[in-house]
Parts: sequence; structure tokens; C-alpha cells
Amino acid sequence: MNLLKDKQKIRFIDLFCGLGGFRVAIAQVCRQQHLESDCVFSCDIDKDAQAIYHANFGDKPQGDITEIAALDIPNHDILMAGFPCQP
Repeated sequence: MNLLKDKQKIRFIDLFCGLGGFRVAIAQVCRQQHLESDCVFSCDIDKDAQAIYHANFGDKPQGDITEIAALDIPNHDILMAGFPCQP
């Protein structure tokens, strides 16, 4: 069963987004499949990573995920999450 079969736009969230590697990857896959991609939420606790992500994509990620209410995270088709790098 392909839950995304009838979609024309994939809405995703990018948790622990770092510099945006997963975002680049999903955008590329969506283009190959003739789909639009829309990042509806991103977060990373690292201020430097937030600044680079913002410079790369124009979106400033939210901060600490533990301080964000679940209801504040938009509906999405795909949840992507990098591995947190902080010690």
C-alpha cells in the first residue's frame, strides 16, 4: 500500500535538521518523482546549525524539540529526523 500514491505535494518535518542534508535529499527524490516538497517544520537546538539552515533555505528552525508542544507541529506526510550530535 502506497499512502503517498495520490499526493502531488509531500509535506515533511525536519527534526534535528542540522545543516539540512535530509531536506536536500527529500527535495531531490520528490523532483525525480515529479512531486512538490514542502518543509512545514524544522528544529535544531544548535544556534550555528540554525543560522546555516536559515541561510541555505530561508527558514529558521525552531530550537529545543523538548520545549515544543506536539500540537504546534503541523500536519505532515513524512517525519525526518537526524541523529542529534550534541554530547
